[in-house]
Amino acid sequence: MRCDYACHSPEHRIERRKFLGAMAGAAGATTLGLPRVLRAAMPELQAKQKHILIFWMAGGLSQLESWDPKPKTDTGGPFRAIPTSVPGTHICELLPYTAQQMHHLSIVRSVNTKENDHGKGHYCMTTGRRQEPVADYPHLGAVGAKVLAPDDSPLPGHIHIATGGGGGSSNNASFLGPKYASITLGGGGPPQNTARPDNLTEDADRRRTAFRAQVNDHFARRRRTADTDAFTASFAQAQQLMERRDVFDVSKEPAADQDRYGSHEFGRHCLLARRLLEQGVSCVQVNHSNYDTHNENFDFHIEQLGEFDRPFATLIQDLVERGLWKDTLLVVMAEFGRTPQINRNFGRDHWGTAWSVALGGCGIQPGAVIGKTNANGTEVTDRQVDHSHLFHTYLRAVGVDSTTKFDAGGRSIPIADPAAAPIQELLV
Repeated sequence: MRCDYACHSPEHRIERRKFLGAMAGAAGATTLGLPRVLRAAMPELQAKQKHILIFWMAGGLSQLESWDPKPKTDTGGPFRAIPTSVPGTHICELLPYTAQQMHHLSIVRSVNTKENDHGKGHYCMTTGRRQEPVADYPHLGAVGAKVLAPDDSPLPGHIHIATGGGGGSSNNASFLGPKYASITLGGGGPPQNTARPDNLTEDADRRRTAFRAQVNDHFARRRRTADTDAFTASFAQAQQLMERRDVFDVSKEPAADQDRYGSHEFGRHCLLARRLLEQGVSCVQVNHSNYDTHNENFDFHIEQLGEFDRPFATLIQDLVERGLWKDTLLVVMAEFGRTPQINRNFGRDHWGTAWSVALGGCGIQPGAVIGKTNANGTEVTDRQVDHSHLFHTYLRAVGVDSTTKFDAGGRSIPIADPAAAPIQELLV
């Protein structure tokens, strides 16, 4: 769908690269050590196979039309608040299926990032830091892949699922290196360029690979470097990925499951997320676009949340029933919320002052509501938190000590903002 109501900022346009080319780009990566305390924790984390699942509500989901409705107020809009499976907790009527799953989720209604810019808000919420000209920090998914994913996994540890994704890699791993950057997929099918060409036989491909390995070994005996090792490792991972490309194909799922999730793209993306988690991918992000509703906010939220609600609730139910929920942290977030004030175009604008995030699963108290806003949602009145508190909370939920540090080429960098702390009452 073309989003004519959006603000057309550059952040809505995504640059993509070819998958294999991006994998080869990992040759420039620098091997980074984990702090000793994290290395010691790795066997336990891997044994439990923790996961992070992010739903990114691109553009800025309205908290008033989702997690913190204010019906019958001057800012509330036309929708009712409905009861959920948690007694006393109400959410917007646009999320009836999610309401039935709220006993698995919690809500933080007191987020104040003080940021109304798309790019800066995105950076805050995904890295837990404010954007600085002299420093860059890795995305939550990249950090999760670094500390949760087994080193020998044939699948990428950090995958984004988005409209139009064809296997390109982003640069959101910062100093962690390209190995932990996200691979972007879409459509519920395998990445592009991961199938053997029709005119290349299996035998010829095997002989070609063996010759390449022989040449690599000969080169390594004379001029081996960290760069050549990284390139060889990237190529090996790409080969392993090609052998397991069916993992990304939701058409392999039973027809009944495909029907439950829906035939539309977002339904296929949710089913793909389940499939990836079951196969051991550590960090998966599913994008749903576009909530940048400066015009006709209510009509567009009817359409967008109408598409989001049922597949999202179905995925939660499946993760619970399949035993993955207790080891999967789920977060629903965006770069900011929407203004309580309704503008002259019946829209809501950017609002980082008082909005909501939903989360649940691994390490999170189920059914909790943290913080609150005033009667018409214009300010936080209890337990104000920001992006840095949330980032600490996410890491603690999956068993990572958020006060430790990465060793980035001899430089010690805190894994999360040392000036903040987790939302302790939200953690199990």
